Amino acid sequence: MAYTSNLDEFKEWITTRYPDQKEYLQATLDIAKDVIPICNANEKYKQWDVFKRLCEPERTIQFCVTWLNDANEIQINKGWRVQHCGLIGPYKGGLRFHPTVNESILKFLAFEQSFKNALTGLPIGGAKGGSDFNPKGRSDYEVMRFCQAFMQELQRHIGPYTDVPAGDINVGSREIGFLYGEYRKINNRFGGAITGKDIEFGGSYVRTEATGFGLIYFLDDVLEHTGTNIKGKRIAVSGAGNVALHAALKATQHGGKVVTLSNSRGTLIHEKGFTEEDLNWVINHKGEPDNILLSLNERIDGDWKADEKPWQTEVDIALPCATQNELIGKDARALISNGCKFVLEGANMPCNDAAQRAFSDAKVVFVPGKASNAGGVALSGLEMSQNATFHKATYKAMNSALKEIMANIHRQCVEEGDEGDYVNYAKGANVAAFRRLADALVAQGV
Repeated sequence: MAYTSNLDEFKEWITTRYPDQKEYLQATLDIAKDVIPICNANEKYKQWDVFKRLCEPERTIQFCVTWLNDANEIQINKGWRVQHCGLIGPYKGGLRFHPTVNESILKFLAFEQSFKNALTGLPIGGAKGGSDFNPKGRSDYEVMRFCQAFMQELQRHIGPYTDVPAGDINVGSREIGFLYGEYRKINNRFGGAITGKDIEFGGSYVRTEATGFGLIYFLDDVLEHTGTNIKGKRIAVSGAGNVALHAALKATQHGGKVVTLSNSRGTLIHEKGFTEEDLNWVINHKGEPDNILLSLNERIDGDWKADEKPWQTEVDIALPCATQNELIGKDARALISNGCKFVLEGANMPCNDAAQRAFSDAKVVFVPGKASNAGGVALSGLEMSQNATFHKATYKAMNSALKEIMANIHRQCVEEGDEGDYVNYAKGANVAAFRRLADALVAQGV
């Protein structure tokens, strides 16, 4: 395997290996442009060909999930676990249940997770998993039977010192409870094999809020670094799930003015800004009405824009918190023309290549999800530590630890991405995470 010394050579190599996995190609090429120069300047990184090795998952597991629906009919789904990188600790990353789940998406998520987890400073590797199962419209019993069948296979590949899954899209406390219950019964063991558990059986305070809260703690650090703060800033948030709602709530608590929330059906705009009461109402009623944002609009008399994204609104800050590649080039140009100065990713890779280039050209501060949304996995790592010691930390202690971890990630990004009058957070995050993984790989040999 010849060493690739430039981006074109690497692109040819990775595209030849995975020509049909567009999400995975996007993720690897995004990091390659920043780390190949680092490799070229380091003889050991070149000698051990570290970046190409980091672009290959250590293990990709695919399995069949067979279960019975409420009509006693056989149902068949696909399941996956991509254990990408275990260099610095047990594999760690969420499970996603959604019809769009496929190997390419999970490989990109596991690759990103490996770099994200390295930034936290915690001893955790990177993984991702899930199924093409859709829990929407299913009864609790159907979801339970699917989760039990899924865990009957997954349990062979996980454990507190091997691989510790958590929740992701459509895998919340209900699903985690069913998954963990089956794992515990099969293995006759109570321990930290899964995180995101309810507080009553080994969960951690702040875990539910961690990704959204951590996003705002990172935003506070970014704004402070540029000599300003969040107070009075107009903020566009996309999504209406766990990350979006808790980010909106914390931003509002800190004095920001969140003017949008969205879902797959459209965007709700509230020029006065959503209040804490509004956001807590959605958090407490999420999943009950068919379209929670329309129900919220009946309470606040906002402006519902069917089939539209939030990015046409005049804002200072944009927080894409929905899904990958939701914010494309034309959306970025609209945000720039409307005066947006800061974009922080709450979801995994929600801004596509064209959007990122537009932000970079306009000197808009752009922070990738591997840095700004690392709060969730950071708290998962701390939950693992609590499970290992049979200790439960207080809400205050966990929130304080979350702030400290996000501040440390911000410092790493600034150190590696400082370009004088501008901090290239994307480059800073990529390089800082890469150095940690590359040094571990060199030290452990082939």
